[in-house]
Amino acid sequence: MFNYLRKRFTSHIRERSRRRARLVSKDGRCNIEFGNVEQSRFVFLIDIWTTILDLRWRYKMTIFISAFLGSWFLFGLLWYVVAYIHKDLPEFNPSINHTPCVENINGLTSAFLFSLETQVTIGYGFRCVTEQCATAIFLLIFQSILGVIINSFMCGAILAKISRSKNRAKTITFSKNAVISKRAGKLCLLIRVANLRKSLLIGSHIYGKLLKTTITPEGETIILDQVNIEFVVDAGNENLFFISPLTIYHIIDRNSPFFHMAAETILQQDFELVVFLDGTVEATSATCQVRTSYIPEEVLWGYRFAPIVSKTKEGKYRVDFQNFSKTVAVETPHCAFCLYNEKEAKAKEKKGYDNPGFVLSEVSETSDTKM
Repeated sequence: MFNYLRKRFTSHIRERSRRRARLVSKDGRCNIEFGNVEQSRFVFLIDIWTTILDLRWRYKMTIFISAFLGSWFLFGLLWYVVAYIHKDLPEFNPSINHTPCVENINGLTSAFLFSLETQVTIGYGFRCVTEQCATAIFLLIFQSILGVIINSFMCGAILAKISRSKNRAKTITFSKNAVISKRAGKLCLLIRVANLRKSLLIGSHIYGKLLKTTITPEGETIILDQVNIEFVVDAGNENLFFISPLTIYHIIDRNSPFFHMAAETILQQDFELVVFLDGTVEATSATCQVRTSYIPEEVLWGYRFAPIVSKTKEGKYRVDFQNFSKTVAVETPHCAFCLYNEKEAKAKEKKGYDNPGFVLSEVSETSDTKM
């Protein structure tokens, strides 16, 4: 048992050491860190709305609760100060004819309860402001306005967080691997994408970026150099009818960065293929973007995707997601260069060539024979 665990631990360590660093994770999160930023953190407070929306739920709920509790307690202290200055508290032994600024405030606890009732407009009717002092009236107006602002901002932030199109993007899924095989006589890189909801993404557009390290002719090393990758389906790459899983493909021609790669060398390459899908949510009209990435170990050469859509006897179309990322080995040229050379050779065999220097000469045959 100990030897088995040791082997598993050793293989896990080796696998982690071989694992390539990737900029975009499979679920679309970006793995990047900013260092030595000259601007202070104060710039994030200027755009406080975006900062609040980008916070995690635990931090957002902490701010939500702290904002309300803090404002209630702060104004509770102010109401207690007003009652203390006006000598409305029981320790001052007010006379029977004394009219307090706020009825029935006997201490800090009752002041906090009155602050809570005022800001959330509960209105029990037991504690109320009188017309005796203008300070209490001004404080009541100020707390009511500030309470509406806090309530609108925090509730709006919670609602915006829930309804963000980022959550809609989680119902768009890509295949675990990309495959390279022949399609319509051309060598293509294929990826499968599916919409898990029946509601459509309007105006969908799909494209890709190949991230790799390049060295310019001037000797400059560019890390994460971006190369455009065009993806299409049979109907084009824009305004996709995204009701069923689609297989998008990139044609590996002479202009493709995959043209000089082969089945034997693709695992030795250092690149990351990032795929983007932009669209508008049909229900909310909000735009969303879905991202995923593929490293060389996740690009399978000589495979195609298994069929996923079938038609039942009742006339309904059925999508079997069990085969969504399943691949099948097919006969595929081991490089795009070989495929194009093979096509050119076959095309030349079908053509004839004229030789301008060829002259046809007739040879006369004699019928004389010697015995």
